[in-house]
Amino acid sequence: MNGLMMQQPLLISSLLRHAERHHAEQEVVSRRCEGDIHRYRFKELAARARRLAKALRALGVGEGARVGTLAWNTYRHMELYYAVSGSGAVLHTLNPRLHPEQLAWIAAHAEDQVLCFDLSFLPLVEAVAAQLPGVKHFVLMSDRAHMPADSKVANLLCYEELVEAQDDDYAWPLFDENHASGLCYTSGTTGNPKGVLYSHRSTVLHSYAAALPDALNCSARDVILPVVPMFHVNAWGLPYVACMVGAKLVFPGPGLDGKSLHELFEAERVTVSAGVPTVWQGLLAHVEAQQLHFSTMRRTVIGGSSCPPAMLRSFQEKYGVEVLHAWGMTELSPLGTVCTLKPAQQQLDAEQRYAVQAKQGRAIFGVDMKVVGEDGAELPWDGKSSGELLVRGPWVLSQYLKGEGGDALLDGWFPTGDVAHIDAQGFMQITDRAKDVIKSGGEWIGSIDLENIAMSHPAVAMAACIAARHAKWDERPLLVVVKKPGAALSKQELLRHYEGRIAKWWTPDDVLFVDAIPLGATGKMQKNKLREQFQDHLLQGATV
Repeated sequence: MNGLMMQQPLLISSLLRHAERHHAEQEVVSRRCEGDIHRYRFKELAARARRLAKALRALGVGEGARVGTLAWNTYRHMELYYAVSGSGAVLHTLNPRLHPEQLAWIAAHAEDQVLCFDLSFLPLVEAVAAQLPGVKHFVLMSDRAHMPADSKVANLLCYEELVEAQDDDYAWPLFDENHASGLCYTSGTTGNPKGVLYSHRSTVLHSYAAALPDALNCSARDVILPVVPMFHVNAWGLPYVACMVGAKLVFPGPGLDGKSLHELFEAERVTVSAGVPTVWQGLLAHVEAQQLHFSTMRRTVIGGSSCPPAMLRSFQEKYGVEVLHAWGMTELSPLGTVCTLKPAQQQLDAEQRYAVQAKQGRAIFGVDMKVVGEDGAELPWDGKSSGELLVRGPWVLSQYLKGEGGDALLDGWFPTGDVAHIDAQGFMQITDRAKDVIKSGGEWIGSIDLENIAMSHPAVAMAACIAARHAKWDERPLLVVVKKPGAALSKQELLRHYEGRIAKWWTPDDVLFVDAIPLGATGKMQKNKLREQFQDHLLQGATV
């Protein structure tokens, strides 16, 4: 017997419609690439998103078409979030920190038809435009006054002119909630990046769960500043959460240095923020150097990499800012766990509380998780038994775009590639990673790619790249190399071998020449032994 309730699809456009109808006067504030501060309200955001949807339709963007973005956190990017997905197309956020060749490969693999980009990324787009024959329209997210007089990109379109050419008489279409809404590529795997294709249903459900009090605890009384980029798993869902709850949004644009962020925090009375540890290191350094404080900020979400204990203490003890340690993945939309204390844990002494807060936290509603041993059997939640972390839920990936990588699931669960344990209260802690990828400042670096480049040098016999601890970036790549007999090779020469082949920030921080790399019984390199020996190398006065 079925229930007798209305059937209304969960669509991203409904979030914006709700914000316009019930929070029309709430502000959206942005630091623009042009340098000034822009502000308008949800009602203007909604109207401009409808005009933009009509403009995209006039460009021939149909249902399911991919629209790529290379953009900072700004109101224009927010308009694209809703105009693209709300009209039935698919928003594909591209990471501008990738090497141009990798960026071009991703855009081609996604079959992007339109590419919208900020003024900051014009040189990058000019460098890859010739490699993107499938992109029919390039749109510079600017007004006419800031359009370049001459550009290597033919027929460059002006974003503001496209919007101004339309009116806002547009009705958001209704379609199946399982229709694709957004696309992000993960580099957290070896080989080429893989596309994670979100649906309207998964995104709306993720927004519901993320806003819950025991998750990110967002409401209309909050002022949210997402430092985490909108090109990094949809800014952890905050652009959707803000519309759902009616919170004021503050976008930092390209100004991610400590001084610029603190000025926005204070001027706009920010209460909640989110970002990776490296960003907070810069902010805390500025605040401490200038003897400043936070007038209104009360909590920050830290993810992407483990939050250093010293940072957690500094935020909470010096500045009264609660740290919400969180964990997720591109494949999880991204939120999986948040370290919100339960009542009994709030009564613990400070050291015991910090020990709990150092964990990645407990699953938010909708996410189920377990750890399994080598035999696939589930391990007990005793806070000691470590195994591979598996998850499932309505916003967890079922397969990668175009079936890349084969079957992504294991008996209906997604294997995260992380090694973790879970305690009796349900708090999960990552203890290691099964895959040999390196997480630098919240961004993945593929070790195999770096090894392959090193191996292409004629003097290199064998190379292994491992994650070495780093004081600022949490982890950085360290290259361990065996030279061919009689070959002469310096560290500087090998590092120059990487120039032009990868994004500059992927370049290993140091090179160690050794006589041999340990091998296992099957001939595979035993990186665990290298990590045991060299994981603290960069902290011991080497190149940092």
